[in-house]
Amino acid sequence: MSTDIVIVGSGFAARQLVKHLRLRDKAVTIRLIAADSCDEYNKPELSHVFSQRLTADALTRERAETFAEQNNILLNRNTRVTAIDAASHRLATSEGDFTYGKLVLATGAEALVPAFPGSELMITLNSQQAFRTAQDKLHNARRVLLLGGGLIGTELAMDLNHAGKTVTLVERAASLLASLMPAEVSARLQHCLLKAGVDVRLHNELAALTLENDALQATLSNGQQIECDAAICAVGLRPNIALAREAGLHTRRGIVVDDTLSTSHPDIFSLGDCAEISGQLMPYLQPAQMAALTLAKNLTGSTETLRLPAMLIKVKTPDLILHLAGNTTAPDLLWQMSFGPQGIVARGINPTGALEAFVVSEGEMKQAFALLKQLPK
Repeated sequence: MSTDIVIVGSGFAARQLVKHLRLRDKAVTIRLIAADSCDEYNKPELSHVFSQRLTADALTRERAETFAEQNNILLNRNTRVTAIDAASHRLATSEGDFTYGKLVLATGAEALVPAFPGSELMITLNSQQAFRTAQDKLHNARRVLLLGGGLIGTELAMDLNHAGKTVTLVERAASLLASLMPAEVSARLQHCLLKAGVDVRLHNELAALTLENDALQATLSNGQQIECDAAICAVGLRPNIALAREAGLHTRRGIVVDDTLSTSHPDIFSLGDCAEISGQLMPYLQPAQMAALTLAKNLTGSTETLRLPAMLIKVKTPDLILHLAGNTTAPDLLWQMSFGPQGIVARGINPTGALEAFVVSEGEMKQAFALLKQLPK
């Protein structure tokens, strides 16, 4: 049987895994297979391309060929994996079949687009390729409708506003960042966006989108209509689990893995945006980095378990940057909030009196690491 390590995917988690594997084993054969170009780019920069007038090509940090040569890996770019035969350790791809000893699924996640008439007219910005396809339209657009007031939506709204565009932000919840923090805390960000001129439509949804005379006509759930030149969907991500599910692996919202990053098949592993760890999806860089280090050890003879500390999440809205950590949406928290000229300090206290979560902003972000140490492991 093959002893090769085959990785499906070329995003941050996959590349970190390759680097950690090579630090531990210079000789093992590593093959990277992905449906895209495999070029490296910094995905978080997609939230700031408009104010900086960046093109998709400008986001590229390293060409795939350079990465492959530096890390001595076999590279199959623009290659789609169509099936996994776990019993025979074989992959079927658009470029033929490949065998593997250990298989790692780092297939990432795709942007969610709600079902409504005209949803095919929505633009998503979940990858360099998606931006490349839409960059001319978006850079030339004067009026942009943005669906989703979460982490990415609020960052994009501020960036589009900084680029001089008229921005309408539509969010189904009654507050921004509703899945991350209480409305009392996110209200400061809402005020910041409103003051800058962003039209924020909360407790609303997009019911229909039509193209009329080169302009888009958006109809909201309350019947109001908005005319725009482009519409971006940023309501969330859906892990790419179809390949794993069709191979018979255990999947729920993501590809289910244990604390060694192993799936329900002992020779198949998963990490990154597609993996479900302890019942959670963690589409952030820090858990991907730590998972890559743990998995590299396990693929090269160790038996390590992933232990994730309390992690800091950053909302990179330049006019009001927020840092948060802990279980910020726990329903039984008592929030102790301090609002001042330097920013926000909001502490979420659980029924036992212990700190369980916090949010800080602006000049108060210096408190983040001290508060982080107080959170339960």
